[in-house]
Amino acid sequence: MGDLKKDFILEMKDITKEFPGVKALDRVTFEVQRGEIHCLVGENGAGKSTLMKVLSGVYPYGSYDGDIVLNGETQEFRHISDSEKRGIAIIYQELALFPELPVYENIFVGHEIISGRIIDWNETKVRAAEVLKRVGLKVDPATKIKDLGVGQRQLVEIAKALSKEVDLLILDEPTAALNEEDSENLLNLLRELKAQGVTCILISHKLKEIVAIADTITVLRDGTVVTSLNAKERKIGEQEIIKYMVGREIDNIYPKRDVTLGDVAFELKNWTVTDRTSGREILHNVNLNVRKGEVVGLAGLMGAGRTELALSLFGNVPGYDIGAGEMYLNGKRMEFKHPADAIKNGIAYVTEDRKANGLVLIQDVKFNITMPALQKLVHNLVVNENEEITVANEYRESFDIRTPSVQTVTGTLSGGNQQKTSLAKWLFAEPSLLILDEPTRGIDVGAKFEIYTLINRLVAQGISIIMISSELLEVLGMSDRIYIMSEGTITGEIDGQDATEEIVMAMATKTVEEAV
Repeated sequence: MGDLKKDFILEMKDITKEFPGVKALDRVTFEVQRGEIHCLVGENGAGKSTLMKVLSGVYPYGSYDGDIVLNGETQEFRHISDSEKRGIAIIYQELALFPELPVYENIFVGHEIISGRIIDWNETKVRAAEVLKRVGLKVDPATKIKDLGVGQRQLVEIAKALSKEVDLLILDEPTAALNEEDSENLLNLLRELKAQGVTCILISHKLKEIVAIADTITVLRDGTVVTSLNAKERKIGEQEIIKYMVGREIDNIYPKRDVTLGDVAFELKNWTVTDRTSGREILHNVNLNVRKGEVVGLAGLMGAGRTELALSLFGNVPGYDIGAGEMYLNGKRMEFKHPADAIKNGIAYVTEDRKANGLVLIQDVKFNITMPALQKLVHNLVVNENEEITVANEYRESFDIRTPSVQTVTGTLSGGNQQKTSLAKWLFAEPSLLILDEPTRGIDVGAKFEIYTLINRLVAQGISIIMISSELLEVLGMSDRIYIMSEGTITGEIDGQDATEEIVMAMATKTVEEAV
């Protein structure tokens, strides 16, 4: 056992990385044993991704202090290709695949199989099939990436890494966009790769997964290593990890609330949406209601129609038609042709993809917060910039958005602070109904707690909330009532106090016929 402990495939020694005005990593020492699954955790902004970018050569030798020792040899990676040649592969949360190209081309892009002076496509397809079999993905290598699901694309990324004879595989939030089944399949694949001798570094905010798969857990906080926990010697619990991550105990990540529910604020009757091209029903006879000051959870497997429902309520249905049904807001029937109509009438939608659709990342925090209701700050056809700064600062303080200034570029904030900016943006529009689509996707446990606390504050003010989440425990922990969807229809409704994972999953796997 003593010899095994000394068998490090990787040693990062006293790594310090600074950006203008910020020390992102401060003398970090990070050691990974050969053949283990080593999980790297910490709050957003703790330095996890920065450390991996140093390792992979994204931040080249000379731009940081400290040493990288791989297989006993000190490395000087000046480019990502240098680390790849030494058997290191990194897979980011945003997958680097070409949607219009087939799987086999994506797997070997950048390291094509050459015969003479031309690419050997036959050998490429054969080798692609072999590596796809290794990751357990049963698709034709000629299938275009755009025709694959998110979980399948993630496996193609791993196949791409394995095609380069990888010894050390780094995965940065690989399950962030996956449903529970695809996430479990991916964890099983990592266990198989471990058995084949591949060492893995896994970055994840999903502590349930960390506890299930880790051999070693290293916790970063504010750019320094807080602790490394040996999960092979004893069972490490989520609460222990949380304590090290945030520097304090969080007894219950879902804060309790005591809210008296009001009258029905929003109601849908027989809501049906069809695809304009195929005529296929995307949503079928959906009936639901939300009371004033209530959090209604919307659960279901990926593809159940939850986001499509949210977009249709918000008047954002490109390519779809509202085939039938009625929508009521505070007893008044509504029809929205455009999201601007929904906003005007007090409905706000916080998208599941804050980077692509929720925020303008190249603009500052002030711009993003005031954008949905900028007309409130217009006087004599001119935006009052002083008032805009005042409003943005009020929301920054109220939502504890951690930024030096409201004139900071939003894209430089951590995921949790971006999400709080996205919430603040819609609260400035003064909605009566707030639709939250995956409100805590890709953010750490401390930021999640803050988002949940904000949600409780909003419903205490009488705002009604529909919350969509792929994390079942989140739905159970935060909802007063839960609707479950499958195949575009509601298959069940249950009081939050009576709901369990088993009951919700049973309803989420019903067919339309069974739900009738």
